[in-house]
Amino acid sequence: MKQQGIISDFIFQVFALIISVIVVHAVYVAVIRPNADSIMEQQLILQEADPEYVAERSLYVVMRDYEQETCIILMFWAMSIIGLKIYRNRNENRLLQRSLLTLSEGMSILPEDARDYARPVQALPPEEREFLLPRALLAALHRFGSTRSIPDVASVIRDLCTNESDRLESELTIVRYIAWAIPSIGFLGTVRGIGEALGQAHRAVSGDIVGVTVSLGVAFNSTFIALVVSILIMFILYQLQLLQDRLVLDTQNYCDDNLIRHLQVPEKDDHA
Repeated sequence: MKQQGIISDFIFQVFALIISVIVVHAVYVAVIRPNADSIMEQQLILQEADPEYVAERSLYVVMRDYEQETCIILMFWAMSIIGLKIYRNRNENRLLQRSLLTLSEGMSILPEDARDYARPVQALPPEEREFLLPRALLAALHRFGSTRSIPDVASVIRDLCTNESDRLESELTIVRYIAWAIPSIGFLGTVRGIGEALGQAHRAVSGDIVGVTVSLGVAFNSTFIALVVSILIMFILYQLQLLQDRLVLDTQNYCDDNLIRHLQVPEKDDHA
């Protein structure tokens, strides 16, 4: 089941990237670049007619280059991955609102009853059974039935939650890579723009500074968009991490309140 989950996640990420590339590139080809070229042509005509004309910044012009397009593609890719994890997190949180063990106040669970209490959890749909809470409850009940030790139950729940926290953290590696790559792409655009500006320095000396200004615009616009996108992704990523940490803590609290405090070992086992 875990292997299938890894494969499905990989397939989702691949298709999310493909869809992001197609959609964003289509918007750039149909909307952003035509509008940016039209605005830049109008501004050039106005500058030639009036040397004191100050061109207004346009969002189309700021976003027109390939570095900005790549940053936007990566942004939507990262947000689709984060969105999937938030969706799964919400499903797991809904399970925390349910009473899976059907225990009322004052009831106790003896070691020999552990298997009976595990059956409602085992009867959950396969997808829900892979959530953290059912896995923690089943592991705890099985440990209690075999060892008849409440400290062992608390230990297995704690270890399972710790491993789950580490797993959730490791699954965010691709998103962190994207968040790192976006500013790097912006800096590549800066290097490209400055390089093109330096290559046209001789034209600026003769009075034609249009090429230099356009190239410097590429340099600064790519960095600007990359940093804005990176800040947005990091904010959403930290919100996801907060939700995941809360899920792990809420699961531990659920097990403490709904399972561990109901466990009871017969006195003969204590003396033994």
